[in-house]
Amino acid sequence: MNIRAVAAQALALVLGEGRSLTMAFPSASALERIDPRDRGLLHELCYGVCRWQPQLQALLDLLLERPLDPREPLVQGLLLAGLYQLHHLRIPEHAAVAETVTAARQLHKPWAANLCNAVLRSFLRRRTELLAQVENNAAARTAHPRWLLERLQHDWPDDWPTMVAANNTRPPFALRVNPRHLSREDYQFRLATAGKDAQPAAPVATALILAEPAEPMTLPGFAAGWVSVQDAAAQLAAPLLNLQPGLRVLDACAAPGGKTGHILECVPTLDLTALDQDAGRLERVRENLSRLRLNARLIAGNARRPADWWDGVPYDRILLDAPCSATGVIRRHPDIKLLRRDTDITALAREQQALLSSLWPLLRPGGRLLYATCSVLRQENEQVVAAFLASQPDAGELPIAANWGRALSHGRQILPGEADMDGFYYAVLVKPVTAGVAPCPVA
Repeated sequence: MNIRAVAAQALALVLGEGRSLTMAFPSASALERIDPRDRGLLHELCYGVCRWQPQLQALLDLLLERPLDPREPLVQGLLLAGLYQLHHLRIPEHAAVAETVTAARQLHKPWAANLCNAVLRSFLRRRTELLAQVENNAAARTAHPRWLLERLQHDWPDDWPTMVAANNTRPPFALRVNPRHLSREDYQFRLATAGKDAQPAAPVATALILAEPAEPMTLPGFAAGWVSVQDAAAQLAAPLLNLQPGLRVLDACAAPGGKTGHILECVPTLDLTALDQDAGRLERVRENLSRLRLNARLIAGNARRPADWWDGVPYDRILLDAPCSATGVIRRHPDIKLLRRDTDITALAREQQALLSSLWPLLRPGGRLLYATCSVLRQENEQVVAAFLASQPDAGELPIAANWGRALSHGRQILPGEADMDGFYYAVLVKPVTAGVAPCPVA
């Protein structure tokens, strides 16, 4: 099938059904049936359309005489893919138009073939005029939905232009080197020997940035657990936990297990429990730990209901990588622009508060809980922590002194693109030792 048709099918699931692009993208077995030369274009079309959808949709609205039937997300996806090719890619114009028209026919939409031809050719004729019009539309110009743009402007009045620019770039391909096997410098040398250029990510001792993306299984030692794919900002979690041998650790909301694996790479002798309420996603944690030759106790359970799964023995460390808007990883998951709504943020903040309140009693006096999100919105980050500290008399905060991100009133924030990292937030919460209660082995 024409690769534009395959892209339109995936985009229709995102646009019409609200599925994530990860879920909508063809499966590994389906990709094997696609010519390897076309797989890169498929990825580019799907991710590029999601990245630029506010702009592309504004252009499409100007080009259509009347709005598309909302029951036609397949045609919408195909038209957006056509515009993306003409405006953002170097594909010859005649080929982009012809292949998009052919895709409409292959999708059994003969009427849409004529529409695609007319719309795309009209764009080519009127390009300068149309682009001038969308330039006056802030959401279209920045390729961000208006609600998100307004929140970024409110929360980060000096930084939002840099943030939206970073969100519209392709993400770096970051690796986490497993120090149990070799140093970052040794692995960088092995990559160079394999013809792959990589540079250290300055703030993180285990991180490398590949100059070009690669299939993980083609990386030296990947199958043996020498290296994992993980953004540098996410690699900051394990060091912030101040891990020591023998500590009892809970990784709440653990799937897919990137941070779980890193924690155990740092200290393999921990008594670690990886918790996630989605049993299917917990299998990803099992697979990751198996590749790394590491072990943890895996439990399918809701972090808000510890009575269902907790054995009553307190934890010395808790990592709460809380469900969030993921507004710090838009460059990696551009479909967030299409799937998130302004009303989601208050609901997420309530969920984050509930998770903190539910997990806090599980922490041993003298222990620490690391609160983390991949959000850049203050309502999910420092405001959540401030409200929790105000409501929890036995909770304190340990300031993070670091050469990355920026200190806030509570916690520390990395903005997208800073030091080539994703947007992440961290806050370290501590429980003081009380009289008559055994402290955590390491403060």
